[in-house]
Amino acid sequence: MLSRLISFLKACWRPSSDRSHSGSDAAGRQDGLLWYKDTGQHINGEFSMAVVQANNLLEDQSQIESGCLSLLDSGPYGTFVGVYDGHGGPETSRYINDHLFHHLKRFAAEQQSMSVDVIKKAFQATEEGFFSVVAKQWPMKPQIAAVGSCCLVGVVCNGILYIANLGDSRAVLGRAVKATGEVLAIQLSAEHNASIESVRQEMQATHPEDKDIVVLKHNVWRVKGLIQITRSIGDVYLKKTEYNREPLYSKFRLREPFKKPILSSDPAISVHELQPHDQVCIFASDGLWEHLTNQEAVDLVQKSPRNGSAKRLVKVALQEAAKKREMRYSDLKKIDRGVRRHFHDDITVVVVFLDSNLISRGSSVRGPTLSLRGGGIHLPAKTLAPCATPMEVGNS
Repeated sequence: MLSRLISFLKACWRPSSDRSHSGSDAAGRQDGLLWYKDTGQHINGEFSMAVVQANNLLEDQSQIESGCLSLLDSGPYGTFVGVYDGHGGPETSRYINDHLFHHLKRFAAEQQSMSVDVIKKAFQATEEGFFSVVAKQWPMKPQIAAVGSCCLVGVVCNGILYIANLGDSRAVLGRAVKATGEVLAIQLSAEHNASIESVRQEMQATHPEDKDIVVLKHNVWRVKGLIQITRSIGDVYLKKTEYNREPLYSKFRLREPFKKPILSSDPAISVHELQPHDQVCIFASDGLWEHLTNQEAVDLVQKSPRNGSAKRLVKVALQEAAKKREMRYSDLKKIDRGVRRHFHDDITVVVVFLDSNLISRGSSVRGPTLSLRGGGIHLPAKTLAPCATPMEVGNS
């Protein structure tokens, strides 16, 4: 019994590089700060997934779930993709990763279908749940009020693609043009970043009493001079005035209390009836789009083998990040987490290939059941395990 325990502990404490390319690929593979799943099957086709860490703690979280999208075994059946780009810490993105899909399944079971209303309710329940976490932790950990996350969700169900977004992650569809054979990139998600003029105008229209609702600070447009995104889950310090006070750090505290939430948690949702020429959808956090255009990303996916598509996109983004700093990609790879954030952000990419034959079979057909988190093994926010790799825990 003791020898078995010793063998188990030895396996757990192996460096991550020893585990990188060994064993099953079921939960993906690790290569330093890069985790990837080169290829897998979902109910509507194939997928590829990759995550690279830049922060001390990985603030990007992500998941792909395929099979039954309801707590009822009878369906609906489909595929769910979530990309959650955290800021200020990993707590909110981890919370979303643990709760949003469960809420979606619950509301889908109640309605026995997938709909815009189901998705909105899932977002709202997740936001309210995180509010409860902040309320409980505020006395001991007040800075949790300043932690938030973008939230990008895609649901493929019954021939329909639903896209819901808060923040500046992005979903891009690759659609083939019969006449020319080229594949056009079509952005499906609306973004909520103060750098966009229409978003600033929206903020000014919804807060007419506050002339400083968006401020240009260090050549960057920010809400109240603090944050670039205008919609999120979390960021309670800009949604509930009772948390915008001491002992919250002074840099987050506003001079005057506010009467209504400054940031919104209402997702922008679009609905797309999938066509046979819709070939692929790329879901990615802002870290990718800082270095690649929509068309560049779609071209790279379409002109390369499907296997390893997400990892390839991440690698090209890192090469661009290195080029901007006049350094070699091989040298960038040697820079550790934390310091790496000075060169690029956490980057998450999920490439979902759309098989029109599978999609046309509808949402009543059982397919492969899949549940995978970016990073392979997910640890709850408070858990530190001896098997944990840099993807999960980072430096404190």
